[in-house]
Amino acid sequence: MSARPTVRIHYRRPPDRKQIFDQSVVFEREDVVVTLAESMEVDLPMRIDGAIALETGSSIVWFTFPGVWHDIGRFHRADGTFVGYYANVLTPPVMEGRVWHTTDLYLDVWVAADGKVLLLDEDEFEEAVGRELIDAATATRAREEATCLIAGAENGTWPPPIAREWTLDRAREHA
Repeated sequence: MSARPTVRIHYRRPPDRKQIFDQSVVFEREDVVVTLAESMEVDLPMRIDGAIALETGSSIVWFTFPGVWHDIGRFHRADGTFVGYYANVLTPPVMEGRVWHTTDLYLDVWVAADGKVLLLDEDEFEEAVGRELIDAATATRAREEATCLIAGAENGTWPPPIAREWTLDRAREHA
């Protein structure tokens, strides 16, 4: 059996932070690519609203949509417990085969497993806009995207069905 394909994601956060993530592709079609980041290593646990959302050993099922201003991570603790959906507001990814490039626009939307919806990193976003790390048009588009995601989460239309269907167990079966 051949190994699953991987993607290399070049993730930029202005002004000068760059990260590269290698993830296994578990499913793809024209409008979405589902990838799996297994057993993450983090310096410190990431807490959202007081609860651990990401820790060493956590796994994330990622949903990347060509042409869309956000991606979605289905977050799980190290023990596999689903904790919520995390959307990075970002520039639409430039997907050149198995190498992708995108820029983080600071704003994030969190939908906890219990349904609570939060807008994250608004202070960092405002600082970035104030420092002109993000131009005015891009900042406006980022705000619009976050607003739409929150409205969808509150009315039950977001995250989309594919993010609900591709559980960690299902992604692992296809990895």
